[in-house]
Amino acid sequence: MDTSKIQSIKQQFGIVGNDPELLRAIDTAMQVARTDLTVLITGESGVGKEHFPQIIHQNSVRKHAKYFAVNCGAIPEGTIDSELFGHVKGAFTDAVGERKGYFSEADGGTIFLDEVGELPMATQARLLRVLENGEFLRVGSSKVEKTNVRIVCATNVNLPQAISEGRFREDLYYRLNTVPINVPPLRKRGEDVIMLFKKFTLDFSAKYAVPKIQLSESARQAIMEYSWPGNIRQLKNVAEQISLLEMQREITDETMKKYLPLQPQTSLPARITSGASSGKTFESEREILYSVLFDMRRDITELKKQMEELMVGGHKEEVPIYTHAHEISALHTQVQPATIHLSPIASEQETNRHGSVVENSEYVEETLSLDDMERMAVVKALERHRGKRREAAKELNISERTLYRKIKEYGLDKNI
Repeated sequence: MDTSKIQSIKQQFGIVGNDPELLRAIDTAMQVARTDLTVLITGESGVGKEHFPQIIHQNSVRKHAKYFAVNCGAIPEGTIDSELFGHVKGAFTDAVGERKGYFSEADGGTIFLDEVGELPMATQARLLRVLENGEFLRVGSSKVEKTNVRIVCATNVNLPQAISEGRFREDLYYRLNTVPINVPPLRKRGEDVIMLFKKFTLDFSAKYAVPKIQLSESARQAIMEYSWPGNIRQLKNVAEQISLLEMQREITDETMKKYLPLQPQTSLPARITSGASSGKTFESEREILYSVLFDMRRDITELKKQMEELMVGGHKEEVPIYTHAHEISALHTQVQPATIHLSPIASEQETNRHGSVVENSEYVEETLSLDDMERMAVVKALERHRGKRREAAKELNISERTLYRKIKEYGLDKNI
């Protein structure tokens, strides 16, 4: 490992830190840059994966050619083939002329496909053909075109898991993963978090013309102990807020904790139980949502049944404590996936000699299909965020591309 070369690269691309795994990732990028091998960069969102394709391009023989960075997750599924491979006139309704795609424009250079795990299956097949022989077809054309590009990809998706779920092609994964580079999360980089925080606060002090921030020992400890789920992006935001808003320039742990949110939980609430964990694991956000809805409906049904039994028996005492009933009610309000109707149907009525009526009720649940519940969950999220798809996708804990696909699938795009 050439330490001096790595330090030069860090200065050139604004990378801060001395974590061994980070330095190893930089060294790997420098070594592979001299080849045309395909590189797959993995790591959590916000760790700085976007630096590594630039390191590879700037240290390759293609550095004087074009470099394109494409966020695959931000392009709607219906247009991504056109964006990547181009289209001919008349290929679809809005195709009033021909268009070159990124693979044509980047010929001789490098193309960085960020969030490659969000590509639709059909686009994955097209990308595999480019990787195998450099050939592709523009949308609406039968003429084979050639391109000579270096492909670097990045993802925060667990691709082996996506393969097992049928969301990603196994053959494409092995072609992309010729040289893997993993960028470590901030919580595993030790003292790097303090170095980064100081660097950001110095930058913002100069930008906003305010005095420099000083960290107390307790504040340093608070920063080190926090998990930083948003990684470097979150750390930078916190540094900017503190630099701009705090009048007291020596920061203590109490001040720091005001800017550190509680440890994140999934946007889709977990099932509330009184006992130990059931040990369930979930393969996708769909399964989590369905489990929550089914468990919630069963709990509400049972609670209503107990209340009716008390009313039928003429009891006036308080309703017995059920498994976190008030929390289940709050959970139902939060998720709001659908209005679930639970209708007591009187099977018979008996009048005793004192004139009181006794009802024997049979409980029947109106069932909703899984698609109905998913559709209504999407609708409610969009309504709460006034049609803002990014915020709605964040609440549902799914990608914008997945949300866009669901909107098209359920015909909701006409109502937004």
